[in-house]
Amino acid sequence: MTKNQLALEIIERLKSEYPGANCTLDYDQAWKLLVSVRLAAQCTDARVNVVVEKLYEKFPDVNTLAEASVEELEEIVRPCGLGKSKARDISACMKILRDEYGGKVPDDFDKLLALPGVGRKSANLIMGDVFGKPAIVTDTHCIRLVNRMGLVDGVKEPAKVEKELWKIIPPEEGSDFCHRLVHHGREICTARTKPYCEKCCLSDICKKAGV
Repeated sequence: MTKNQLALEIIERLKSEYPGANCTLDYDQAWKLLVSVRLAAQCTDARVNVVVEKLYEKFPDVNTLAEASVEELEEIVRPCGLGKSKARDISACMKILRDEYGGKVPDDFDKLLALPGVGRKSANLIMGDVFGKPAIVTDTHCIRLVNRMGLVDGVKEPAKVEKELWKIIPPEEGSDFCHRLVHHGREICTARTKPYCEKCCLSDICKKAGV
């Protein structure tokens, strides 16, 4: 089985296993996902979802966030860790949205990448989830799983994993595929315990099954 064939088979099996998989960060507007994905660095999505409730109670839109002091933001987002740098990035990012984009999140990958605190993973997440465009989100689950499955070979750098996956994942499947990897990585192909290969829908085709 070629890597392309393996990728298509994995995509179909994960679709059956996790038909409703989507982003685990709560948001109802594009700028909120931008905020949440910055807060999610080295923090769980569940904690971020709790923290942003308080944040949006006090600062309900792009303008109020842009006008808030970094110290005010830091006080609220501190439970997510790295409070100072995250608050600084969110403040700067919201100012740019207000001043350059009329309060809207740009639907251009390079413009997203130029925003403070936005890396390739975050930009891909927003392109896929908000704008429905081809995207591959190489978070820790994605990197771990695609190496175990044999879709990439010993590649751990996010940008390089993304580049390799673009070669074998159909563009229209990338975003949902990555969301399903998150669910599979949390439930079955875990990082901190031995993977539950006996429960895995991919065990007969996975390179590292049972290892």
